[in-house]
Formats: sequence, structure tokens, C-alpha cells
Amino acid sequence: MRKKLFLALFLCLTVVMQAQITWHQEVRDRLDVVMQDSLLEKVQLGMMVWDLTDDSLFYEYHPRYLMRTASTMKALTAIAALDCLGGDYQFSTSLYYKGEISNGVLIGDLICVGGMDPLFDDSDMKAFASSMARKGIKTVKGRIVCDNSMRDDEKWGEGWCWDDRNPTLTPLLIGGKPGFGDQLLKTLRKSKITTDGVRIVSGGLPEDARLLCMRTHSINQVLEQMMKESDNLYAECLYYQIAAYESNKKAKAKHAQAVEKRLINKIGLKSDDYRLADGSGLSLYNYLSPECETMLMRYAYQQPDIYTHLLPSLPIAGVDGTLKKRMIGTTAEGNVKAKTGTVTGVSTLTGYLTASNGHLICFAIMTQGVRRSAEGRLLQDRICLALTTPQGVDMPSVWASLEEQAK
Repeated sequence: MRKKLFLALFLCLTVVMQAQITWHQEVRDRLDVVMQDSLLEKVQLGMMVWDLTDDSLFYEYHPRYLMRTASTMKALTAIAALDCLGGDYQFSTSLYYKGEISNGVLIGDLICVGGMDPLFDDSDMKAFASSMARKGIKTVKGRIVCDNSMRDDEKWGEGWCWDDRNPTLTPLLIGGKPGFGDQLLKTLRKSKITTDGVRIVSGGLPEDARLLCMRTHSINQVLEQMMKESDNLYAECLYYQIAAYESNKKAKAKHAQAVEKRLINKIGLKSDDYRLADGSGLSLYNYLSPECETMLMRYAYQQPDIYTHLLPSLPIAGVDGTLKKRMIGTTAEGNVKAKTGTVTGVSTLTGYLTASNGHLICFAIMTQGVRRSAEGRLLQDRICLALTTPQGVDMPSVWASLEEQAK
């Protein structure tokens, strides 16, 4: 009886293992076909696919090629920020005053302290004015001091192109733009607070200044816009939160890079093998490998405190963000959750998907030298469908439907 039971169990396990082997082989064969695309005769491709369920390498193709990241650099920024700042981190912009308030008149200064919050908007500015009214301030006789000391004075990031639509990097932002002091003056006047003769100057926060109002926004709010819409300003604002965490002096790009290098070393790679320049991927000087990006996504998955914040921020194929119009009507729709990257000559994708065998996968696909970014995107989509389409399906017809979508 025991022998029969053992034999039956052995046969069941054999069938399961053979099915798994068949699935693995079929999908690897599909990926091999993609690697034979004529596009790769003139375009560089590097990729890595990691099975998170088995925690093992599933497929790779030039995984250590150093390649420009484009906006998949934002994935490193997000993971590094969540790793060091935590998911409860808040961006802040504060209003202080110095001086005396007598009969509704502030004889002294208003000090605005920038925390590089891209979400600070008109409603937050009105809250500043309301806090002054609650304090009984009806007139200001002094200055508006703008404290931008959080970061250095570099206007742009290293390796940014002069003719790109580059965001302005300043700690005091209103609606994602500079001009904070002028907007505060306008808001105060609309709120019937007299500001005749008030000058706007640059300066720091005096030790004896008192807080009037602080406005905050969560890291999750920033991540959503930064990742789903690939917003460069939001990415740079988060990048300088990392930099400020590293240094109590004026935050610089090198401070954020130090944090990111430690993270790369922590995941088992050598940070000296890569080139880091900015937080958004605008820079021409960012160079990572598919292996590095994949291992970062693996690390994020293994840290629940990171993964629970990162995953909801990623674009979803056929649903939202920069993947909204891709892989529609396929097994990848609603399945692939990944960060896209596009600059001239570069197309990248890194993220997560559930394979057709039910396993969770993380991956990175990087192409360089693409004349049309649509070619790189089509290659990425074909790879995703190779992983998500069930066994036995005719892949050429599936891939042909992608090409029709792309037209």
C-alpha cells in the first residue's frame, strides 16, 4: 500500500515538474525569438527577468550592459527614498514670523522656508494667509524673507540638455514653479492684509523666529505623480529630500548619490560600476544596467515597507499613467506594473508582472540607439506578452496585434 501511494505521489510530482519545465522552456523559447528581432542588428538591448516567487534568475540578455536609464532612474530614486526616509515621510513648506505684533501690525519679517514640495499650491498659500489672520495680523511692516537654503543654487541637474523642458530646481515652489514671494504678496493682498512697502529678499531662518503655519504633503502623493506621469520635477524634489537626509548643510546631488550608492552596495552589486547624476533621468550621464535595475526591484519587493508604497505608484499597462495606451486587450493589460523611460535614442521599462504560470516577476528592459522610441516600446511589450501569455498560444499572432495597436 505504501509503495503504491509513494508511486502515485512520485508520478504526480513528475507531471507537475514536467509541466513546469515545459512552461519555462516554452517561455524562454519565446524570448529567444524576440532576441532575434532584426531591430537588434542596429540597437543595443539589455534585459533581465527575475522570478520573485522562486527567487531565481529566469532569463537574461546582456544584463550587465551599462546603458542610459531615461526615466527608469525614477525607480532608483523612489526605492532609495523609501529605504531611507520611510513611507510616512512628509514634504513641508513653512511660514514663520519675527518681530512683534501690535494692534494687528506685524513689525518684523515673514520668513518662508522651502522644503522643495512640488505639491504646494494656491490652497496652501491661502492657508498661510489664514494663519496670519488667526494670529491677528492685518498689516505687515517688514520684509518677506525667502529661505531657499535647503539645497545648493544649481539651476539644473548635471548633464541636462539646455533645450529640454527642464524644471526649475528651487526649494520654494508654488504650483511647481518659482515666484513664491510674489505669489505670497498677491495672496496676502487678496486676503485684505496690508503689505505696502514690503520687500521680498533672500535669507535664512533666524533662531528666534516663530512658526505661523506648516503645510505638508505625503511621499505617496509625490510618488503617484512622479511615477505614473513620469514627472521630472517631482522626481528631483524627492531626490533632494534624500540629499537633505544625508547632509545637514545645503543639499547637493552628490549627497543623494551617496545614499543611492550605499543602496546599490546593499543589494550585492558594486556602486562604482555605475554612473549616477540626477533623480529624474533627464541627465545624459546616468548609466545603470538591467541587472542593477532588476535587483533594485527585487530588493523593493523583499521590503514590505517599500513595496507597499512603490507598487501603487507604478503605471499599469492599459490602465493609467505612461502605460495607459500600451498592451491594451492583451494578457499584460492590468497586469504589468512598470516604470517607463524615454529620451532621444533610449527606451526603457522596469517593474513587475504576474507570469502565466502564476509567478510574480520583476524585470528590466533597456534599449539604446533606437531611432524611434515606438520601436523600443514594441520590443518591451513583446517581452511582456511572452511572459504573460499562457502556454500553447500562437505568439506570432499575439505579437502582430501589438504591431496593429502601435500603428
